Amino acid sequence: MPWWAARRTSISMPGACLSWAAQVISQQDYRHATESNAVPAAAVRRRRSWRMGAGMSATAKPSNAVQVSELRRMREAGEKIACLTAYDASFALIEDRAGVDVVLIGDSLGMVIQGRGTTTPVTVADIEYHSRCVAPHLQRAFLVADLPFLSFATRERALDASQRLMQGGGAKMVKLEGGREQADIVEYLSVRGVPVCAHLGLQPQLIHKVGAFKVAGREDAQAEAMLHDARVLEAAGADLLLLECVPAALAKRITEAAHVPVIGIGAGPDVSGQILVLYDILGISPALSHGRVPRFVKNYMNDSATVEAAIRAYVAEVKSGAYPAPEHCF
Repeated sequence: MPWWAARRTSISMPGACLSWAAQVISQQDYRHATESNAVPAAAVRRRRSWRMGAGMSATAKPSNAVQVSELRRMREAGEKIACLTAYDASFALIEDRAGVDVVLIGDSLGMVIQGRGTTTPVTVADIEYHSRCVAPHLQRAFLVADLPFLSFATRERALDASQRLMQGGGAKMVKLEGGREQADIVEYLSVRGVPVCAHLGLQPQLIHKVGAFKVAGREDAQAEAMLHDARVLEAAGADLLLLECVPAALAKRITEAAHVPVIGIGAGPDVSGQILVLYDILGISPALSHGRVPRFVKNYMNDSATVEAAIRAYVAEVKSGAYPAPEHCF
């Protein structure tokens, strides 16, 4: 009788709680036996199954967790994608429970959390910290993290920052601002397994260069350039496009031309999904307190008794197409 058959009887003994392979053979013995075909295929599968199970985290994501493939399926099915920013554990739990599909750790935290006037002072360490606060509490939602100002100035810096945000912060995708000039960075990250969201239109990180937050793509030349940028970035490997403060007609053209989901913020109703800043839909961001309300913002706390009810109302309106209404579009 082969040694494995004699020892396999140990698993039927009362009180046995581990795989027979874990109890009776060392790693060296197991490898030797496997390589020499002494262990039957079923036993090998049990051994591998035990090892996988022993290594699983208590916070392992359920099978319905949103992935890039699910976002593509939603786009193809015409199901709107509801996205929202988050920066801490408490709001992450509520958003996940409320049905948000994509959570963004946005560099907007510089303005709504840190109280700064722009997003440019935000660092990779800031984004990594807030990602780490959020990630463990998302059971279904897909986590995207912003690459902050100048963190992707070179391919190497972009890769290092992405590694921090994904390995240290728990993000599943990074987002970067810029047009065709970022195609090389997008491709460099994509071929190394980093999912990328490319951000077009209004780019808040350029505030000190452009001087003001304003709608992008109103002029015909600008519109054609943005459409070209979208095509180039998708070809470079972008898995998602985000359009900010773009005329609805242009956003529709880009969405129809794209083969990946297109998320809008102030980009009209004809995109694959919508995103807003959490503090804006709750009516508590510093800018709103000073009377600066972007056209695309809707305060969902006005008709809601709780924060969770407000977020659920936002998700429901995105899914149904009720948001954005004409008054939220350019």
